[in-house]
Amino acid sequence: MNRLLVLVLFVFCLSCEDQPQISSISPVNWEMRKAESVVLDSLEKGSTYLSVYSQIYSQTEHIKHDLTATVSMRNTSRKDTIYVSKAAYFDTHGVFLRGYFENAIFIAPMETVEIVIDEIDQDGGTGGNFVFDWHLPLSAPEPIFEAVMISTSGQQGLSFSTQGKRIE
Repeated sequence: MNRLLVLVLFVFCLSCEDQPQISSISPVNWEMRKAESVVLDSLEKGSTYLSVYSQIYSQTEHIKHDLTATVSMRNTSRKDTIYVSKAAYFDTHGVFLRGYFENAIFIAPMETVEIVIDEIDQDGGTGGNFVFDWHLPLSAPEPIFEAVMISTSGQQGLSFSTQGKRIE
């Protein structure tokens, strides 16, 4: 009888675990990437648009697949640090969902910083997108912004990528 009680309590404790957290809200410690004492006005600035899909249609407009998206912010310079002052995430209807940091962050030479949008996070929908504002020294090449979306279900796998386009 005691063993049965212990087993029931053990199973009960396992079932009481918190639901998984959506890591896309804060996957990187942005505070540690904060660009301290950088005068962004002295740098070239630009903006990049990136499409990101949280879901895609399958078979009909009434069936959707949820996707995990990895958004990469890539510094292509071998010598210069670049700065990203905004990573704004919008849904299919253009409604602002969230920003990922309040202060500009740095990306070291040849470094990639990522934002992960979990499969359970359907906020962006079938037409989500980002706008990134960035700053760099005049001699530095522009950063690259890409997204890779993936889903696996049973024995089926699906993946595709998108690339950012400079809008300013």
